[in-house]
Amino acid sequence: MKIIFISGPSGSGKTTLSNKVIEKIKSSIVLNTDNYYKTGLISKLLSRFIDGYFDRSISFNFKLFKKDFIYILKNRISYHERLYNYENKTIKKFLNQKDNIQFLIVEGIFARDFSGTLSSQNYYFFELKIPKNECMKRVILRDSEQRGKSLKKAKNDFLKSWDIYYEKLNYERIKKNAKRFIITKETYTNIDQIIKKIQD
Repeated sequence: MKIIFISGPSGSGKTTLSNKVIEKIKSSIVLNTDNYYKTGLISKLLSRFIDGYFDRSISFNFKLFKKDFIYILKNRISYHERLYNYENKTIKKFLNQKDNIQFLIVEGIFARDFSGTLSSQNYYFFELKIPKNECMKRVILRDSEQRGKSLKKAKNDFLKSWDIYYEKLNYERIKKNAKRFIITKETYTNIDQIIKKIQD
């Protein structure tokens, strides 16, 4: 099984790129780290009092994510998906069986963090480098329409998110023998070329 990590700041197009890949490669599955935030009362409280809570590793349910990741890696099958509800701070689990998985795609702002925990597997690592203003426009639109934020709050949260992502950027966490690629605004739309890199 091939493992692909897609990383980048909020609004850089990680989910869109992942969806384009699985449209082309039917034997693939995506694990979005955004669906593995911590839940319950503690998460509700921390998200109120810690700036940029959802962009910090303290919010990420590493144990649950690793459980799903390892199961798919070992068995090449998945029986369910998870969906995080930002308003209620809960995770919905629903059935969606997929067999004979050949490509496991991990995407999200915690993709880089998780890739650094793998010691034995080789993987592909795609880093999205999209201009800040373009990312901000996408995030403001998404957060105002889907997450109930005001335009001002959506913008402020994005700016915090951007700073947090690049503050913790640490290329040494990526395995030296990983196949690493940078995706820019100019190369982003060339999905066939991106897939070719994975399939080579």
